[in-house]
Amino acid sequence: MGHAAVNIPEKLYFKIGEVCDLVGVQAHVLRYWETEFPQLAPQKNRSGQRSYRRKDVEISLRIKELLYDDMYTIAGARKKLQSELREPPKLKIVHPEPAHQDDEIELPETPGLFDDENSNGRFSSSAREGAIEHMSDAQREALSSLSTLLHELSDILKSNRRQ
Repeated sequence: MGHAAVNIPEKLYFKIGEVCDLVGVQAHVLRYWETEFPQLAPQKNRSGQRSYRRKDVEISLRIKELLYDDMYTIAGARKKLQSELREPPKLKIVHPEPAHQDDEIELPETPGLFDDENSNGRFSSSAREGAIEHMSDAQREALSSLSTLLHELSDILKSNRRQ
């Protein structure tokens, strides 16, 4: 029952008319959904006009899909949306396949790297630098990519702990 994906412009805020055009409903429908779905809460500017964020547009699209395509009742759609927004985001982990077996990355032997742990379980900067200087460009790139993914995972875990 899926429908064509809607291309949401890269903007910080949307007016109610813009959201109506994107979602395909009239303004009174959006205003009604705001009363029924606490997740849909656009900010109001100084003049009292609604300012929808990208997240509000995405939620509006999901509400429309639940109500019109999946035929949920308002109460059922509200519960479904609440459960979806409570779920932790699913990480998509992509493992690049090496073109040849020879392309697989192996970490270099670095004597004394694991002997140089300090009391908090981290390696000293001299041990890290020694290991890095023995790496090829491909190994450095792989390590940098892994570091980025670990930081993103750490941020996700921290934000889940705050909720």
